[in-house]
Amino acid sequence: MKALLLRVGKGREAWADAAAQEYGKRLPRQLELEERLLKPALFRGDVEQVRREEGQRLLAEVQANDRLVCLDERGELPTTEAFSGWVDEAARLGARRLVFVIGGPYGHDPAVRAQAWKVLALSRMVLNHELARVALVEQLYRASTLLWGGAYHH
Repeated sequence: MKALLLRVGKGREAWADAAAQEYGKRLPRQLELEERLLKPALFRGDVEQVRREEGQRLLAEVQANDRLVCLDERGELPTTEAFSGWVDEAARLGARRLVFVIGGPYGHDPAVRAQAWKVLALSRMVLNHELARVALVEQLYRASTLLWGGAYHH
C-alpha cells in the first residue's frame, strides 16, 4: 500500500524535513510514503474562501480508490494500536493509497472533513503543521512495526 501526505504550507523547516525523512526511510516496502506540499491560498480577507480554495486543491489529489484521512484536532484520538488497525483496514478494503491531509493555517474546509474516511486528531491541542507532519510519519512507522514486524513499538 502507498501513503500520500498532502500538506498546505510553506515548508522549508529543516528540523521537520530531517525528522520526517528519518521516519519515512524506516517504513517497510509494504507502506511507501510520498509527501506533497501545496502552497497556501492567498488571503484576501475571507477565511472561508481560503479554506474552500485549499480544500478544493486537496480533494483534487484524492482518487476514487483512496482512503482519505483528514488531520483535525476535533477528530478521533485513536491509540497507536487502533491507528495501525486503520492502516490494516484500508489495505484489506483494497485501498490503493491512504491519503493524509494537513490543512493550511486556517484549517480544513468542511468539504474535506465530510469526504474523509477518517478524521484523525493527534492531540486535542492545535499542533504546528510541521510538528503534526513529524508525529504522523512517526506513527505510520510505529504502525508498520505492529503490522509487519519490528521492535520499535513496545
